[in-house]
Amino acid sequence: QVQLVESGGGLVQPGGSLRLSCAASGSIFSITAAGWHRQAPGKQRELVAAITSGGSTNYAESVKGRFTISRDNAKNTVYLQMDSLKPEDTAVYYCHAPFAKVDYWGQGTQVTVSS
Repeated sequence: QVQLVESGGGLVQPGGSLRLSCAASGSIFSITAAGWHRQAPGKQRELVAAITSGGSTNYAESVKGRFTISRDNAKNTVYLQMDSLKPEDTAVYYCHAPFAKVDYWGQGTQVTVSS
């Protein structure tokens, strides 16, 4: 059983930055892909950024150039650096990792961008 625990959310003004962290209970990020998804009120959950076990990344068009996903295998942690935040980035952000044919999700962390 793998547990994913997110942290780093909060309230930030437009144009500000936050860094989200996703810590895994086991050493899985070196051998599996990971992604950050978000869900705003009344909207479907969407993929924001993903990173493969080999380090390749991809991003939603809406966050390209502003968000950066990275991974620290030694710490079993995946990060999402979010810069130039906009009010439309407000959502609950979830970490996701497929491992051993199971989709693991974190509990989510709230990000609110507001003045």
